[in-house]
Amino acid sequence: MDFRDLAEKRLPAPMFHYIDGAAEDEWTYRQNTSAFEQFELVPRFLVDVDKIDTSTTVLGQKIDWPFICSPTGYHRLFHPDGENGAARAAARTGTIFCLSTISTTLIEDVAKASEGPKVFQIYVLKDRSLSQEYIQRCKDANYDALCLTVDVPSNGRRERDLVTGMTVPPKLGLSGYMNIARHINWSFNYITHPPTPSMVNLEHKVPAGSSSMSVMDFMNSQFDRTVTWKDAAWMIEQWDKPFAIKGILSVEDAKMAVEVGASAIMVSNHGGRQMDGCPAPIEVLGDIIDAVGDQIEVILDGGVRRGTHILKALSMGAKACMGGRAYLYGLAAAGEEGAYRSLKLLKDEVQNNMTLLGCTKVDDITPDRLRRVQ
Repeated sequence: MDFRDLAEKRLPAPMFHYIDGAAEDEWTYRQNTSAFEQFELVPRFLVDVDKIDTSTTVLGQKIDWPFICSPTGYHRLFHPDGENGAARAAARTGTIFCLSTISTTLIEDVAKASEGPKVFQIYVLKDRSLSQEYIQRCKDANYDALCLTVDVPSNGRRERDLVTGMTVPPKLGLSGYMNIARHINWSFNYITHPPTPSMVNLEHKVPAGSSSMSVMDFMNSQFDRTVTWKDAAWMIEQWDKPFAIKGILSVEDAKMAVEVGASAIMVSNHGGRQMDGCPAPIEVLGDIIDAVGDQIEVILDGGVRRGTHILKALSMGAKACMGGRAYLYGLAAAGEEGAYRSLKLLKDEVQNNMTLLGCTKVDDITPDRLRRVQ
């Protein structure tokens, strides 16, 4: 949360509230983290914990600790290091970076910038040829997995963005420009690090001469409300490596993900940014793992702020956790080094709390180490 405070100081209000905000009353956003308080960890003692191994294998990749950087958009709008810096920070801590479709850095450039494991987050778009193009580009750039986001048939109502006028690039009123003027360092970086941040993986589909705002309009027009499980199965057939489906909150959808051949599911409510009032991932994780945990990798996405949150999810049977704000605040505050520092602190918490829990390896973190608060 110290990184959150730094990000708020260093970013103009529209950019900070884009990271920090969520849908409508933001109840789900808050619940994502507070719901972890329903569970307690039960340590065991007189255990030899001299050596702790936090590594695990997920999405076909052996990683140094059970946390993945969630896909989030517009990184270069928060710091010029952008997605390249975030990917390098993830690799430095020994974990996976997931690149968003609405990134401000090309698929290929992120692949060149970091040798760490990488996943591309994708949608089934109205223009199926564009989805196929992304798949082929990811194959050519040697991405390790795809992650299909399914919880965006339309955008959630993010009221902070409506108030601040947040767009990419910024299209602000007088108060917005005055706020930017008070953030001299951000303005200097924005001016001196061309090109202007935009959805670079989409620009070639927009007619020549259109503004960057048209790129955003184009992306919004591509969300397809007719997408079904048949489309997910089609996309899995196009890809020959691990494939995750992100946005699962029900046992029924988890079973469908198994049926269509997904390698993993990401139990997620989009960081509270889509439907306000839906359950926190940790609240439904146990039921989903009971139903399909022996058939598919289950990853928890959302609300993670502490190493103990990760251990609670692992105790339920999750293979790993994911988070976006957990590293985005650091990226906004200090670029690659800030993202690295925030991830390293979280990684250190995992190791220290495994020691305190009496678990020397991830497989030791079993359901008997968790109890629900009465």
